[in-house]
Amino acid sequence: MKHVPIVVLDFGSQYTQIIARKLRESGVYSEIVPYNEKIEDIKARTPKGIILSGGPASVYAKDSYHPDEEVYKLGIPMLGICYGMQLISQYYGGSVIPADHQEYGKAKLNFEKENPIFKNTQDGQIVWMSHGDKVENIPAGFEKIATSENSPYAAIANVEKNVYAFQFHPEVYHSDEGSKLLKNFAKYICDCESTWNMGGFAKEQIAKIKAQVGSKKVLCGVSGGVDSSVVATLLAEAIGDQLVPVFVDNGLLRANEREQVQAMFKTRGVPLITVDASEMFLSRLEGITDPERKRKIIGETFIEVFDIEAKKHDGIEFLAQGTLYTDVIESVSVKGPSKTIKSHHNVGGLPDWMTFELIEPLREIFKDEVRLLGLELGLPRDMIGRHPFPGPGLAIRIMGDVNSPDLEILRKADVVMLDVLRATGYYDKTWQAFTVLLNVKSVGVMGDNRTYDNTVCVRIVNATDGMTATFAYIPHDILETISRRIINEVEGINRVVYDISSKPPATIEWE
Repeated sequence: MKHVPIVVLDFGSQYTQIIARKLRESGVYSEIVPYNEKIEDIKARTPKGIILSGGPASVYAKDSYHPDEEVYKLGIPMLGICYGMQLISQYYGGSVIPADHQEYGKAKLNFEKENPIFKNTQDGQIVWMSHGDKVENIPAGFEKIATSENSPYAAIANVEKNVYAFQFHPEVYHSDEGSKLLKNFAKYICDCESTWNMGGFAKEQIAKIKAQVGSKKVLCGVSGGVDSSVVATLLAEAIGDQLVPVFVDNGLLRANEREQVQAMFKTRGVPLITVDASEMFLSRLEGITDPERKRKIIGETFIEVFDIEAKKHDGIEFLAQGTLYTDVIESVSVKGPSKTIKSHHNVGGLPDWMTFELIEPLREIFKDEVRLLGLELGLPRDMIGRHPFPGPGLAIRIMGDVNSPDLEILRKADVVMLDVLRATGYYDKTWQAFTVLLNVKSVGVMGDNRTYDNTVCVRIVNATDGMTATFAYIPHDILETISRRIINEVEGINRVVYDISSKPPATIEWE
């Protein structure tokens, strides 16, 4: 098993993924595992430190989540965050009770003692609190090292045991110097070095792919998106002409996407094989309205198409995919008590009968890291800067049944919206932008005539890794232009709405 300097045990916090990301940004590799991970598997990772994440439960509740007690006996540094702090306090003999006043939002952190974990950070820094319980009495051997106005034990430590705990969330954006605090834990408490970067990751993956593939061939599904382009480039570096790149036109692509993908790979000298399977996909999606069924049908059909294509070539035993860490987290509950959000077509949507052995070199990294890897591999910035596009394509941007007329309406609306964003410079200022066909009709007036047409939703978000996102603050005049042009230029639409929900509680895609 791979050596992981910092292991994060997940207790269900919406912020858990950010802990791993912040550590990686500081050059320290970290991975998230379920709170109940077997102690043998944790030991096999040979970690230098353990972080217990936050979580929604109360440690004193009957159904609360607790790790294997052997975790506390590993003899390596430990940091508890929020719920993790309360677990540590309870295990070592302290007491945790419901707080008189729940604390959510910003607080000022006041140092009580000097400590390496606070190195190069300011006394009085702003941190983010989010808790309904509090530590009433800290365990013997622990001391408070920081307070806030409402938290007498905002940070505690047992220096002898190298056990630390924060009541606040250092990982979130609102904690001014939280990244430094996490880095200090890794560097000064765990003695980790900042050696992890995309250059090293690329070399590691290339060597791993060579060893796994040997003299066999790899079929790589490419879409022209960032993830599959990076995977294809990485494979080309590793195995050369043993790579068989296949682009499947599933009939669910954006306008002119097939031509753009073919041109892009041609300029890079990659011999792309294009398969038109649009009729197969659309016929199987006919009448299907449940989003999970859509995803699984699309996933299974992709594999069937790849299987048919693989039989045309000798020696293909592997299928390469652009699966990301976020895909894995959302598709299967690798995060302890966290719930499955949705199946991704390349994770939860794969059929049991699939005979390919998977190669997923991006499985351990986040979207922003994929972009850095792409630049490391020499891909052009305009390719790396493309907005994410889901594997199931436009099928999950049409509410309800997927059919050719609705796909055409959605494509036209999407073209108009992206055209306005590019012209105003907002395409490069946002993480992802797209339109959704709601299949909700309403009354309108055009040229003194009554209309009863469809509604399109514009969804534009800002994010870093896609695990959390906020709706983009687009100037009203730009939104007005998008709305006016869509209604004027796309027949069948008489109303445009803007999605102002964030993730969580919503997801970025609608299905």
